[in-house]
Amino acid sequence: HTMVSSSAASDVYKRQLQVMVTAPYMLIRQNIVHMRAQGYGRIVNVSSGWGSFAQGLGGPHAYGMAKAALNAMTLALSREMPEGVKINAMCPGWVRTRMGGPSATRSVEEGADTAIWLATLGSDGPSGGFFRDRRVVAW
Repeated sequence: HTMVSSSAASDVYKRQLQVMVTAPYMLIRQNIVHMRAQGYGRIVNVSSGWGSFAQGLGGPHAYGMAKAALNAMTLALSREMPEGVKINAMCPGWVRTRMGGPSATRSVEEGADTAIWLATLGSDGPSGGFFRDRRVVAW
C-alpha cells in the first residue's frame, strides 16, 4: 500500500462519508415527511459486503468503514420509521458497471434484483436488514 498525505487521506475520508452516509441520511430525512403522510415508503440503501464486519471491512481508504456506517444507520433509522415505512440496505455484489468494470461477475440485472425486491416489499417484509440475493448478509 502506498501512503498518501494526511491531507489527501482526510479529504478522501470526508468525501466517502459525505457521499455514503451524510447524503443518504439527508435524503431520507427530506422524504420521510411525505412517506409519513402517505403511510407508506420503501428506502433502499445501496451498501457493500465491504461494509460488513463479518466479511472484514474491505475496500480502498474509508470505503468499507463508510458502508458499515450506512448499514448501522439503516438499522438505527428502522427503529424510528413511521408505520408503513421500511428501510433496508443491500449489496449488489461485483457488477459489470463503470465502477465494477467488464471483469465483474454479475450483470446489472443480477445486481439490481435485491434492490427492486426491497423497494417493492409487502407490509410483512423486513426492515432494518442488510441483504444480497434476497438473503440476509452477516454484518
